[in-house]
Amino acid sequence: MVSEVGEDRDRDYIQSIERGFAVLLAFDADRPNPTLAELATATDLSRPVVRRILLTLQRLGYVTGSGGKWSLTPRVLSIGQHYTASHSLADTAMPHLLRIAETTHESASLGVLDGPDVVYAARVPVRRIMSINVSVGTRIPAYATSMGRVLLAWASPTAVQSLIEQTDFGHRLTESTVASGADLERELETVRTRGYALTEQELEVGLISLAAPVRDAAGTVVGALACSTSSARSTPESFAAQTADFLVEVAADLSADLGNRHR
Repeated sequence: MVSEVGEDRDRDYIQSIERGFAVLLAFDADRPNPTLAELATATDLSRPVVRRILLTLQRLGYVTGSGGKWSLTPRVLSIGQHYTASHSLADTAMPHLLRIAETTHESASLGVLDGPDVVYAARVPVRRIMSINVSVGTRIPAYATSMGRVLLAWASPTAVQSLIEQTDFGHRLTESTVASGADLERELETVRTRGYALTEQELEVGLISLAAPVRDAAGTVVGALACSTSSARSTPESFAAQTADFLVEVAADLSADLGNRHR
């Protein structure tokens, strides 16, 4: 029976769509205007396959080509807009993010879990802290971030175990990055006890971040509100003392806006 279900899923799987998204996702900060050959290398697809995908995407208006190089068009932004239009969380969160930024004078973000990553769903930047240019849609590894810790703390054990199995803890992002799956599970227990997550220089040197859970009407954690600062301006202890209770309160207010009645 299991094999029959697996065969049914394989029959329902459209590989050409997977390949199309692979080509789209190959455009990034390192390859803003790649050649066909560069895209073929990045996606591990043959050049003829990549060429057909690019020509299809060009006809649909998502890419454009000139002088042997390709680039995305603004139409790709509409994909994210459709997500925002169909998910009220980001829109509902904006006033709360503004409140955090105005009160703390630090950047505020809303993150959601997508596999092993946290994806920024909304953001109010005050100053640039991280070396990468963080914007809506940016992905960061969940295990080394405050938002990720919050989302994983109330995720299913299966989801947490899957992330641990996918994570190379030996390749640490900084000297402070959590070093093992067992260490991560202990951190998640601390998050559940505190009601918020605090990370210090785990994703990037100098970055201190707090995050609190956002719950829907059923009580499910559907997002994380975060506020981040620099070690040049604060210490983890001082930042938590000044900001943690306020951030938890704002996250509870956002949860109430989503229909949650249990503070």
